[in-house]
Amino acid sequence: MSRPADIRIDDLAAPRLTDIQRAALDTVAQMPPVVFTEDAVLEAAMRQTGLADFGDADFRERLAIWLQAFDEDAELNPIGRIGCWRDCVRYAANRLRFEDLIKRHPEIDEIEISRPIIIAGLPRSGTTHLLNLIAADRRLRSLPYWESVEPIPDPGEQPGEDGVDPRLARCRKAYEQQILLSPLLKNMHDMTPEHVHEEIEVENLDFASYQPEWIATVPRWRDYYLQLDQTPHYEYMKRVLKALQWMRGPNRWVLKSPQHMEQLRPLLAVFPDATVAIPHRDPVAVIASAVTMLAYGDRIRRTRVDPPAVAAYWVDRVEKLLRACARDRDALPPDQVIDVPFHEFMADDVGMVEQIYAQADLPMTDAARTQLSRYMEENPRGKHGRIVYDLQADFGLDPAALRRRFAFYFERFPVRAES
Repeated sequence: MSRPADIRIDDLAAPRLTDIQRAALDTVAQMPPVVFTEDAVLEAAMRQTGLADFGDADFRERLAIWLQAFDEDAELNPIGRIGCWRDCVRYAANRLRFEDLIKRHPEIDEIEISRPIIIAGLPRSGTTHLLNLIAADRRLRSLPYWESVEPIPDPGEQPGEDGVDPRLARCRKAYEQQILLSPLLKNMHDMTPEHVHEEIEVENLDFASYQPEWIATVPRWRDYYLQLDQTPHYEYMKRVLKALQWMRGPNRWVLKSPQHMEQLRPLLAVFPDATVAIPHRDPVAVIASAVTMLAYGDRIRRTRVDPPAVAAYWVDRVEKLLRACARDRDALPPDQVIDVPFHEFMADDVGMVEQIYAQADLPMTDAARTQLSRYMEENPRGKHGRIVYDLQADFGLDPAALRRRFAFYFERFPVRAES
C-alpha cells in the first residue's frame, strides 16, 4: 500500500474556509450568546444531571477564574465561546455524577492504585503514541477518550439496542462532527473515540489543569495555575481514577499528560510508587507541530488567526515546561524514572516499551509482545498523511535561534536535533 501524500497547510494566517465551516459559523452566530458565570454553568450542570451536590466547594474559585479568563479572550468567536462553555458544563456535570457515585459507594475510596506507569513528556513528542502502544497490553488499565469525556455513567442510561454505551455513541457522533469541521486534525492528532487519552480530562472535574490554555488565550488562568499547588488536585484526580478502576479493571494503570512535566513533585507525592517515563524530543520539532495544530484549529474558534502570536505563547510555555522538568527530574527516585529519547523510541518502539517495563518491574510476555506488535501493524505512522511544517514561513521563527534558546534542555537530556 502506498504512503499518503505529504500535506502542506498554506492558509494558516488567511484560512480558506469550506462550505461546512462557513455554515457552522453562520449557524452558531445566530444562537443566544453564552454567559460565563459560575451560577449559569452550575445550574446547567444540575439541570443536565438532576443532581445538586458538587462536594467540596473550593473548586468554585478556580471555575470562576476559568470563566473570567475565557470571557476576557475578545477574539473567541461564538463557536469558541460555546465550546469553552460546554466544556465547563460537562466537567461540572461529571463532578456531580462522581460525587453522587462516591456517596452511594464509599468503598471506592479504599481502592488502591498501585504502581502506575505514567508518561510525562512534551505535547507532540510521541507521548500519545507511547501511551496507546503500552495500552495495547491488556494487562494494563487505560482511559479511552470516550470514557475520559464522560467518566461516570448516568445510572438512568442503558446501552442502546446495539449494546453500545451511550457515552461512546455520543463521542462517536461528536468525532464525526469534529472531522467535518477540521478534517486535518486527524493527520496531526486523531482524537478517535476509542484511542487512549490523557487523564487531564479527569483532573478537570476539579478545574485545576492547564487545559484552558489549549482552547483559548487565558493569561489570567495561566498565571494562577503556575502558582497553584497541584497536589490536592492530583489527589482528586486519583479518586476519580479509583472510581473508574472500581467499575472495571485491570488494576494497574498507564497514564499520560504533558502537564506532568512541570508537576513531577506533586505527581510523585500522589502516586509514590509510580514509574515515570519522560519522552524527550527536539523542542523545535515539538513547537512546529503544536503551533501548526493550534493555528489550524483557530480558524473555527477565533475571529482571526494570528500564527506569530500562537507561536510566541507556546514557545514561552514549552520553555516553562522544560525548565520545570530539568529542575525536578532528579527529585524522582532513580529506580522509578526513565528517560525516553524520541529518536530511540522511533527506531524501536516495542524495544523502548520493554525498557520501560524493566524499570516498572513488568515482564514483557509473549502475549504482550504480540499485542504491541499488532498495534504497530494496525497503526503505521502517518497513515492519514504527514503534515509538513515550516516555522519560518508560517510563524516567522528561526529554528536555529529557537534551538539556541533551548540549549539548556539539549545539555541536560539526551535530545537529538531534528531537521
